[in-house]
Amino acid sequence: MEALLPFKEFPNHSLSNQKEIVRNCIQSSKELLKKLLENSELTYSKFIKPLNDSMQDLHIEFTVLSHLNSVQNSEESKSNYTEILPEITEFYSELGQNEELNKAYLRIYDSEKMKLSQAQKKVLEDGILHFKLGGVGLEPNKKKRLQEIQLKLSDLDNQFSQNVLDATNSFEMKIDSEEDVKELPESDRAANKNEDGTYTFTLQFPSYIAYMTYGSNRSKREELYKAYVTRAPKNGKLIEEILDLRNEEAQLLGYSNFAELSLATKVADTPQMVLDFLNELGKKTRPFAVEELSELKEFARSLGIEELQPFDTAYVSEKLKKRKYDFDEEQTRPYFEKNQVVNGTFQFLERLLGIRLEKTQGLVWNEKVEVYDLKRNGQVRARLYLDLEARKDKQGGAWMNNWAARNQVGAEIARPSAFVVCNFPSSKKDVPSLLKHSDVVTFFHEMGHALHHLCAEIEEPPVSGINGVEWDAVEFPSQFLENFAYEPEVLQFFAFHHISKEAMPQDLVSKLKGTKNFLAGLGVLRQLEFAIFDMRIHFGKHSEDEVQNILDQVRQEVSVLVPPKYNKFQNSFSHIFSGGYAAGYYSYKWAELLAADAFFAFVDKGLFDPKLSEAYRSQILAKGGSENAMDLFRKFLGRDPNPEALLKLYDLVA
Repeated sequence: MEALLPFKEFPNHSLSNQKEIVRNCIQSSKELLKKLLENSELTYSKFIKPLNDSMQDLHIEFTVLSHLNSVQNSEESKSNYTEILPEITEFYSELGQNEELNKAYLRIYDSEKMKLSQAQKKVLEDGILHFKLGGVGLEPNKKKRLQEIQLKLSDLDNQFSQNVLDATNSFEMKIDSEEDVKELPESDRAANKNEDGTYTFTLQFPSYIAYMTYGSNRSKREELYKAYVTRAPKNGKLIEEILDLRNEEAQLLGYSNFAELSLATKVADTPQMVLDFLNELGKKTRPFAVEELSELKEFARSLGIEELQPFDTAYVSEKLKKRKYDFDEEQTRPYFEKNQVVNGTFQFLERLLGIRLEKTQGLVWNEKVEVYDLKRNGQVRARLYLDLEARKDKQGGAWMNNWAARNQVGAEIARPSAFVVCNFPSSKKDVPSLLKHSDVVTFFHEMGHALHHLCAEIEEPPVSGINGVEWDAVEFPSQFLENFAYEPEVLQFFAFHHISKEAMPQDLVSKLKGTKNFLAGLGVLRQLEFAIFDMRIHFGKHSEDEVQNILDQVRQEVSVLVPPKYNKFQNSFSHIFSGGYAAGYYSYKWAELLAADAFFAFVDKGLFDPKLSEAYRSQILAKGGSENAMDLFRKFLGRDPNPEALLKLYDLVA
């Protein structure tokens, strides 16, 4: 039986106190590194291991600050986070450029590679590449410039996302006519209703999407859409600066452009290979999208909309879906009460992967947060925090944040922990949080990420769980799991009416699955537009106008419903300007191919196949970033991925 360390509790002291803890961790890491370089034997266990343990401590403490700045955003969180961010960025940047440290890695790799474990070798290989990308070997003036660039980029990333958050929070659309909200579901009306009987809609996604999907007043939809797609105009100049600095960074490091630099840490070989993959997918998808748009336009005319506009598509699509399938996503909401979905999902995961998630006690940052222990074979192996409901001070969207990684500390094991954050409708005393099916899919997606981290069996933090996984494969487990959220055998775990407790009627289950690929061609093209735009703007540096021209060109080539000129979606495209997906947005589709192929392997075996589940758990989840993702995929299924699986997933096959 392994000796296990107790889990670290989430701290409840002041943010300024936490900032000082991070500062002390940076200092002690610096001192340790100095000591190791002066006195240490150059072996993995005497040099790399203590250094990685120190870096893990720093990650754990800094994550508390960055996490709270996202889930409890305030002037205090902003000031503490922005004060420490340059210090931590500078520390990592100096580390990545440390010539002596690079030499130590190379010497240990050369002398010990035959006796190190696969995970330890991967730690060193990733480290050596990281040094190259950190500018090791550059002349001092170039190295200094690289450090300045990385520091500035970190600051610009933060400014970009803060501008989006501020712009999102600053807009409100008032409606005082019941006529204009009559088609909204009761739950959405209640969520956006004011005490005086009027309604306020905002750019927070649950509020925004509610009116765009069900708001019958076309001019109000246009007003809301226009506010949403013109958010954060100041980010136009930031994008110019970000692209300029990224291009300079790539050239300093010997790459022709940032797209090449980005792929150095990914599974895909070249930018052209990525564009070929995206263009081929676009070519095969386009005929389906053209057909879908034609049907949408024709139906819009029957609603009195002569010329379909992007601010009409969600509204018209919802009505067409209802007409075609006699289906309204709102009909499913009473069957997806948040707590029921969470508990049922956990029962499904126990059946699929043999893991149990049991509620436990722990310190949390908000009363709505829940804590779970993950067990396998009766042993607690990890901890999960769920923060699922929307709040005013919380960043929009959904994400998984890894906190601690599995690690060997002396004779004991430190177990992994992670946060899953969503923005589901807020529950009130008498009003439960009722989810749309798309929310259920989101929850499955983020749980896929969480399991990738929490089911780790690797005890080297830089490659344990999601650490060290290539960017274009990191979405594989999340997209794999979300595919199950449509299956009748899975829905039966949690799709019960929250009041009567009756199971979701069979015809509703069938319609849910039937509508999964409704307008899939248009959806795929929209994602391809984002991915191709992302790759192309990273072939060089571009002015704000040039960025717009590239986007316009991509839209002309890829889109079948071109957005209006005023749509500046790039100014809130946080994924690539503040979220780590720069010249990497294609990763979603790349990983989705792996996910689709894996999912159909399960479907072919009747979903619950112990042998296949064990192969997935032991090769993909347990090994995390300790091996190349494509090698792990081949070990899991015994072959290369099948490109047709992605088109099959969307039902885009003739």
